[in-house]
Amino acid sequence: MGYYNSTSKGYNELHSEEQRKKVAIIKQNLKIKKSYKLLDVGCGTGLSSDFDCNVYGIDPSTELLKQSKIKNKILGRAEKNPFEGDFFDIVVSVTAIHNFDDAEKGLLEMKRVGKRDFAFSVLKKSKKFNEIKNAIKKNFKIKKTIEEEKDIIFFCGK
Repeated sequence: MGYYNSTSKGYNELHSEEQRKKVAIIKQNLKIKKSYKLLDVGCGTGLSSDFDCNVYGIDPSTELLKQSKIKNKILGRAEKNPFEGDFFDIVVSVTAIHNFDDAEKGLLEMKRVGKRDFAFSVLKKSKKFNEIKNAIKKNFKIKKTIEEEKDIIFFCGK
């Protein structure tokens, strides 16, 4: 988390435009009701607060979380998700899975806490891309993929 804590003050300036594009694609492709609970795993500065529902976030960077507008945010790792099973209607992770210590374990935790819809934005140039893609294919039903400039976005069900 050293990189994210040290660049936290300029994170939005560096990454918000590209991350907001991905969030917009996710919003366009998921039916999100106001009553839904959505978990953003690797929420960072909270760009997912743009979703019009009850947004929760988890991130291991204290400095990024300090800037987050998400009301329900916690310091933590994807692989040790503290939420109850089937708690969230939607679980998203935007360009974060390549930072997990164990991508498959993090994905399994997201599956455990999610009920129905999942969206994973995966960095195409990541050294872990094939490992992550294979873990998604193994553990989820892929409904749709969208190739974005830097990421591939996987829309999945359980």
